[in-house]
Amino acid sequence: KIAEIEGEMPLFGIIDITLYRDDLSTVGASPIVNRTELDTDIDDKIIVLVDDVLYTGRTIRAALDQLMDFGRPRKVQLAVLIDRGREHRELPIQADFVGKTVPTKQSEIIRVMLKEYDEVEGVGIFEKPSE
Repeated sequence: KIAEIEGEMPLFGIIDITLYRDDLSTVGASPIVNRTELDTDIDDKIIVLVDDVLYTGRTIRAALDQLMDFGRPRKVQLAVLIDRGREHRELPIQADFVGKTVPTKQSEIIRVMLKEYDEVEGVGIFEKPSE
């Protein structure tokens, strides 16, 4: 539908924020770093950053930091499948597009499952495991 409206297919990319996290020192000595694939120049482009769950805002901050290392977009918008609610935010980050707002407790986690990775599709709310 986007291609129909815009007259061209949008470009897609993947970023791995591992090395941009502000809690990297607590992750361990050898964090697993995956690929970042941005096959186009992002200067002066409108970027829609997509994430599964918006919680504290720290993941999005890390993604923005990495994105800025690749260029200077004209505009960055945020789309999330699940927004856990503003009461959990630790940074002033708000999504432009939200699939569903799901109020949660600090003791809960949300897991988004996709057929391609989990063999099932859905969203689950679970109690955090005891540490």
